[in-house]
Amino acid sequence: MISLTVVAVVFGVVFLAELPDKTALAGLMLGTRFRASYVFAGVAAAFVVHVTLAVAAGSVLTLLPHRWVQAVVGLLFLAGAAMLLLQRPDDEEEQARTPSDQSFWKVAGSGFMLILVAEFGDLTQIMTANLAARYDDPLSVGLGAVAALWAVAGLGILGGRTLLRVVPLPLITKLAAALMAALAVFSLYEAFTG
Repeated sequence: MISLTVVAVVFGVVFLAELPDKTALAGLMLGTRFRASYVFAGVAAAFVVHVTLAVAAGSVLTLLPHRWVQAVVGLLFLAGAAMLLLQRPDDEEEQARTPSDQSFWKVAGSGFMLILVAEFGDLTQIMTANLAARYDDPLSVGLGAVAALWAVAGLGILGGRTLLRVVPLPLITKLAAALMAALAVFSLYEAFTG
């Protein structure tokens, strides 16, 4: 059964963490050069692969004792918050190779490969694995994470420049880091109190 609460929590956490990431910038760059629907198709497919791998990894973590899982999840959330706060803005810039034509397969393939390589082992993939371990609800976590990643990609492709004019990137980064730190504290509290 799908838990709308888990889907909403995962969506919020992953959405905030992914906004300041390279995905929005890569989507914006590809979206300005190519047909948006073609770019989104490739990017969306890559995110489904990433979330599937992350949820599978998180599900394996549920086999460990609950207190250990909570401690690991808490520490990983703390590490994620630190990564967000310590990253340099120039680390987020990603250059993509331009396909020689505008065919669906070349543009979608370019978007797919860019995201597949750039996001492998990324913070949001690790967070998704953590959330899958925390909630032990792979379908709800997967749906929330995919929806969040697709939403960020869509925003990046269609309206990234406008969003960055309205909400400054450092504020988005700080909000995502604060949310991850709060989840870390909650997970560590549960780990120590049993």
